[in-house]
Amino acid sequence: MKNIFYLSLILLLSSCAKPLAKFAIEEGARVAPVDVKFTNSSTNADSYKWDFGDGNTSVEKEPMHRYLLSGNYTVTLNAIKGGKTITSTQMIKINAPKECLVNMSTSAGDMVFRLSDLTPKHRDNFIKLADEGYYENLLFHRVINGFMIQGGDPTSKNAKPGARLGSGGPGYKVDAEFTPKLAHVKGALAAARQGGPGNPKLRSSGSQFYIVHGKSVNERSLEQRELKAGFEYPEEIKEQYLKVGGTPMLDQGYTVYGQLLEGWDVLDKIAGSSTDGADRPTQDVIIKKVTVIK
Repeated sequence: MKNIFYLSLILLLSSCAKPLAKFAIEEGARVAPVDVKFTNSSTNADSYKWDFGDGNTSVEKEPMHRYLLSGNYTVTLNAIKGGKTITSTQMIKINAPKECLVNMSTSAGDMVFRLSDLTPKHRDNFIKLADEGYYENLLFHRVINGFMIQGGDPTSKNAKPGARLGSGGPGYKVDAEFTPKLAHVKGALAAARQGGPGNPKLRSSGSQFYIVHGKSVNERSLEQRELKAGFEYPEEIKEQYLKVGGTPMLDQGYTVYGQLLEGWDVLDKIAGSSTDGADRPTQDVIIKKVTVIK
């Protein structure tokens, strides 16, 4: 009976004990965008609530959180038991990337791109539109598997099924910026443009872009493109083409100004969408937001 009494007393004291909130932050390079793992060593808690300091929260015991932007963030862990809550906080610093990066959040997932300094007019224009929220809730209105996925038409926002899309823009064009150092390899971010004699200088649409999906490429097709367009590919571009494929027939005719770094599965998923006769996905693929990673 004495042992049962002591056991009951221990259990009673344990149930009355306050929770302890304690956590550790995974070490490593913290350059945006970055996924950070949090290790929870709290005791005597039934549930948890995390605040990552960037407007996002979690109730997982040991969450992984993605920081898109650089800055100093206060991370708060609440360890909860019954009506008792104990809090622990730590500061975390996320450094800015050296390269110009953007995160494109879509209904199919997120993609991260590097924008090129070799095409400053296109780079700066894309950053400007992204910061203004121009791309929010626009569609990928033209998708061709094995070729590319296209978006950035402002008339695609809330567009009805069957609506004719692809002619909208901000009311201006961007001068072409061609360089052999940027090519239509898979994942290339490039500017759409008007074709035909009405655009002799091959100026780009002010907002519409496409992401290359592409097909496998051989050395012969690259040689043919060099002869036709009158330029020579750098060796590293040839290696990329042979490794991941692309659409070399567009090189030196459309401005490439960025390259996909993360989210290859998202590109493949969108490219594989079921489409109608106008190449519009039958189920809308939405660009939720484009964020410049600073």
